[in-house]
Amino acid sequence: MKKIVVLGLGKVGRLAAELLHSSGFEVTGIDVAARSDLPFPVKTLELGHSAGVEAMFRRQDAVLSCLPFHLNIPLAEAAHGAGIAYFDLTEDVPTTHRILELSASSKGLMAPQCGLAPGFIGIVGASLIAQFEDCRSCKMRVGALPQHPTGLMGYSFNWSPEGVVNEYLNDCEVIEDGARKMISPMEWIEDIYIDGMKLEAFTTSGGLGTMCDTYHGKVGNIDYKTMRYPGHAKLMNFFFHELLMRERRAEAGAILVNAKPPVDDDVVYVHASAEGVQDGALRRREFVRGYRPIEIMGERRTAISWTTAGSVVAIIEMVRDGLLPASGFLKQEDIDLDAFLATPTGGLYAA
Repeated sequence: MKKIVVLGLGKVGRLAAELLHSSGFEVTGIDVAARSDLPFPVKTLELGHSAGVEAMFRRQDAVLSCLPFHLNIPLAEAAHGAGIAYFDLTEDVPTTHRILELSASSKGLMAPQCGLAPGFIGIVGASLIAQFEDCRSCKMRVGALPQHPTGLMGYSFNWSPEGVVNEYLNDCEVIEDGARKMISPMEWIEDIYIDGMKLEAFTTSGGLGTMCDTYHGKVGNIDYKTMRYPGHAKLMNFFFHELLMRERRAEAGAILVNAKPPVDDDVVYVHASAEGVQDGALRRREFVRGYRPIEIMGERRTAISWTTAGSVVAIIEMVRDGLLPASGFLKQEDIDLDAFLATPTGGLYAA
């Protein structure tokens, strides 16, 4: 796997493309406008023209979509038709189900959910579960937050507003007392502390990826929650449900971004914990990190940008190097954490 096309050159897509280029891939970027300021060619492509998309894909070995989730199904189908590997960052459950169907007959690897959550958090969670002879619970939490919040909401939209609205409103799958269940988002609110700082965590959709499929009957309790500063969930429930903005998703995203635009000083908190029997005794294991902006290739990158882009690039490096399958469907929980951290890009998470 040498040639890869990256679709969407926003903050995450551009960084992913630059990291792939630095790692030795022949990168072609696709964006709304051609540009000449990057160390690889950038072209425009009419994504609604399926024949043209598939023809372009046939000249590649792999495609990485960094586009909004609603565009990914036809792109995955085009990659399937072209017989190449497909990667994306989606948290959207129906999109993943369709890609899973495609993987049954794909020539190339089908690997959605390769970002932060789902993505890196699933790799971490699986590494904790694997430490126990009998794991009774695994709880995974991720929060992408401004370092210096203002206002009651305590938030800035450094991530796609479409993706945030999607995960705040779609139902969430969990395993509770051995049973797979669908529960409402922005529920099961709990307090959580990282380095003595109080946060709140609540259910959101998609963060578990395929973990409920993998661990049903093996782990009694698994759930994923988003972390925010205290009071956020109450305000968002008011916004979406009492003001009925859940019925106007696109408008809701625009309102929220206008009110809380992106910031440069952000932080990504990762908090995963598991409990179970290890060496005959009940134990608890944790993985807790706070990731902040860092300089990559001479440019300061926000925490959400590099933790998301870095995850998918590390996975692509592992596929290229033969450490992961070259066909079928890739589950994040099948990726070894130590091998991930040993890749050129995965090493960013170990710093």
